[in-house]
Amino acid sequence: MVKEITGKHVLIGFVAAFGIIISVNVVLAVQAVRTFPGLEVKNSYVASQEFNKRKAAQEALGWTIWAGEADGQITLKITNEDGRPVRAAKLDATVGRPTEISEDVTPDFSYDGEAYVAPLQLSGGKWNVRMKAISDNGTEFTQRVVLHVKR
Repeated sequence: MVKEITGKHVLIGFVAAFGIIISVNVVLAVQAVRTFPGLEVKNSYVASQEFNKRKAAQEALGWTIWAGEADGQITLKITNEDGRPVRAAKLDATVGRPTEISEDVTPDFSYDGEAYVAPLQLSGGKWNVRMKAISDNGTEFTQRVVLHVKR
């Protein structure tokens, strides 16, 4: 015995299909908003007006940044144009995932004569080191260094 498809069956099918699509979209939207790390600057227009000046001052320092992780320790090395290590007057850095802030940490870096080191055990994957250093002459140096940890 073959059962006939009625308008009621078609309506139930459409409601079920679109219900699933809408439910998944709501769940994904909530997750996206919940894990959003926030704004980088309060007023992007004002920040853009000073960008070239800050960039020129930062490039004049001639610093190169390298980040690495091994044996439960993170290393942040700053070198000048000659390849010699640089000790900043002040250094702040945040280590975290690129897409969410739940795993962000602010390690306590110490300078060992060659680089800044801090104990930090990272799980595998992509990490960002967002650093802000102040040079001896007061120039602010900011950079984001991508760190790939293999486990």
